Amino acid sequence: MSERERVRMREVERDGAADGAEAEIAAIERAMVALRRSAARRTLARRAARQGGGGPVPEGAAFDVLDVVEAAEERGEPAGVREVADALRVDQPRASKLVAAAVQAGHLRREADQTDGRRTLLAVTPDGRELLEAAHTFRRSVVARVTRDWPAAERTAFARLFTRFMDDFGAVNEPSGED
Repeated sequence: MSERERVRMREVERDGAADGAEAEIAAIERAMVALRRSAARRTLARRAARQGGGGPVPEGAAFDVLDVVEAAEERGEPAGVREVADALRVDQPRASKLVAAAVQAGHLRREADQTDGRRTLLAVTPDGRELLEAAHTFRRSVVARVTRDWPAAERTAFARLFTRFMDDFGAVNEPSGED
């Protein structure tokens, strides 16, 4: 978040004339914009690359495919190219190229769907799992550093509320078929 954005957030917080909920919503919206900009600039991936860490640094849309497939596996749901396209909000040809790159790199493998022989599912390989673990470790170390001076109760509340916010935000922003 830039200094200008932080100043603006403080102004919104100090604005006693504004309705409390309106000021809080404005502050959340500004934080979301800052988070989106940071993600778009791939700030964490660039920091990981600078710090090294012994091994390939996952980054870019190709790595996002691994995140999607891993999340589906954790939910016990199958993931194919269509699910990758939906999750990344790209068209199927683009998703297919990203999946092919991850397969070629050895991070994913294709498997036959046992319930539908026409469909191919994706699974994370041991190399892909190693890459994901390195990314999780790095991301968590950054979060730990950012929140190291927070009281445990605040970190716990933030984890609960941020997770709830993202779940609810995702539900509101699900493709509705109206587009």
